[in-house]
Amino acid sequence: MEKLKPKLISVMKTYTKEQCAKDIVAGIIVAIIALPLSIALALASGVTPEKGLYTAIVAGFIISLLGGSRVQIAGPTAAFVTIVAGIVAKNGMEGLAVATVMAGIFLIIMGLLKFGRLLKFIPYTITTGFTLGIAVTIFIGQIKDFFGLTIKAKPVETLEKLFACFENITTVNYQALFVGAISLLILIVWPKINTKIPGSLIAVIVAAAIVKIFKADVNTIGSLYEISSKPPTFQVPTMNLTMIRTLIPDAVTIAILAGIESLLSCVVADGMIGSKHRSNMELVAQGAGNIFSSFFGGIPATGAIARTAANVKNGGRTPIAGMVHSVTLLLILVALMPFAALIPMPTIAAILFMVAYNMSEWKEFVELIKISPKSDIIVLVFTFALTVIFDLVVAIEVGILMAAVLFMKRMADVAEVQSWKYIEDDTTDDDMAGDDENIRLKKVPKHTLVYDINGPMFFGAADKFMNISLDSKVRVVILRMRSVPAMDVNALHALNNVLKACKKKHITLILSHVQDQPLHMMQKAGFDKKVGDNNICDNIDVALERAEKLQKVHY
Repeated sequence: MEKLKPKLISVMKTYTKEQCAKDIVAGIIVAIIALPLSIALALASGVTPEKGLYTAIVAGFIISLLGGSRVQIAGPTAAFVTIVAGIVAKNGMEGLAVATVMAGIFLIIMGLLKFGRLLKFIPYTITTGFTLGIAVTIFIGQIKDFFGLTIKAKPVETLEKLFACFENITTVNYQALFVGAISLLILIVWPKINTKIPGSLIAVIVAAAIVKIFKADVNTIGSLYEISSKPPTFQVPTMNLTMIRTLIPDAVTIAILAGIESLLSCVVADGMIGSKHRSNMELVAQGAGNIFSSFFGGIPATGAIARTAANVKNGGRTPIAGMVHSVTLLLILVALMPFAALIPMPTIAAILFMVAYNMSEWKEFVELIKISPKSDIIVLVFTFALTVIFDLVVAIEVGILMAAVLFMKRMADVAEVQSWKYIEDDTTDDDMAGDDENIRLKKVPKHTLVYDINGPMFFGAADKFMNISLDSKVRVVILRMRSVPAMDVNALHALNNVLKACKKKHITLILSHVQDQPLHMMQKAGFDKKVGDNNICDNIDVALERAEKLQKVHY
């Protein structure tokens, strides 16, 4: 059983000075990487730049302190951009704070209920679809700033933003476009030159210097937003029942996204350091981190794969590195935040272009289109389209519903019932040689029908299992259930109807090789007593012997 215990407590038992030094260096480097990303993601989410830093500071520290991973780095991520922007546009910062707290509570409950392993059941087609959808949404949202377009209206929906950009394409600011292009070029080329210093930091410094020195007519963070260097302060958001009811779908979406991305990041990190995370403890930590992020003015947070990987590559091996990253960002906020006002908006757009590209998983999307069955392609494309056209809440709700319905249809299609009866001719095909369990190699008594049931017995396929012939000559019906791994109440109800029909025609119903879950369900409902203990047989041989004895009684 997985322990519900923070990794920090475990690793501190063998902590050394050498590892402490490595964690401090890694934490500082990750903070430098996180600085421009946190600001950029905050702006893309429709909130002020310091909100992104508040999130990385508070949530990052709490999640490292309580988390189930040795090296997880948490903070604002691109996955939340569209949902946060939508909540802020509709319900303001107060609504976002309430939704984040609710999401945190959901995450803690999920962790306490040991749901850590269940999140893997979210279909890959859905996560790939909405991930690409989020990437496209982020990309479209940054076109305005990258080209320096003048758009008087403030569209909220993604397609409205795209149309507004096309309508105002003649207002391109070529100075802004030049700064954005230089920034994008640095972001692409710099990692090939130096992997230690993040390209985003170099792009910010170079672009800010160009705008300052040449007095370029380019919007900066300072020209659009009021910059605050105040440290985060504690404030509990005001809640009411109406707001809570309205924000439940958004809160559930935030919780699901935070859970999926954080656990995915943990799995990636485990592979890099040869460790094993505690998924349920990580969910609890993510919940606590999001609650405190909201209390200190932040936005939703989760594990960041890129920052976690950077932590590992720079020597971080314990949660201390994540805590140092948060403390470093706090010092930068207090001492250097005024310099953030100099960052050009086209540079922020270029950084987010790269974030969108790196998170898009477009190659996986194309590969899935090529190899997947039609039902999976439908879920994939619909989830992607709904994320772009509407929002993430609608995409996930519809995507999961579609995946569930199509899965049930697939299971119903593969479920089948084959009937066997007494045959005078004893010959067998060569293809059956060696298959001792094949019913056609068994001697079926006269006036006996054997039905071999394959597949789960559930409401989507229950009608298939119940097409049983009960003519006047039949005295025994055997249901062979060795290939039925599970059944639901609908199938049990159908079995009850078959049993009643058998009794009405004086036919004995025998069940063969009933697996654990169906048998437990039958026992719980008392169905085994109705059939009779003697008529529930361990295997087909015993069932056929039972049928033979019953025939002798009849004749």
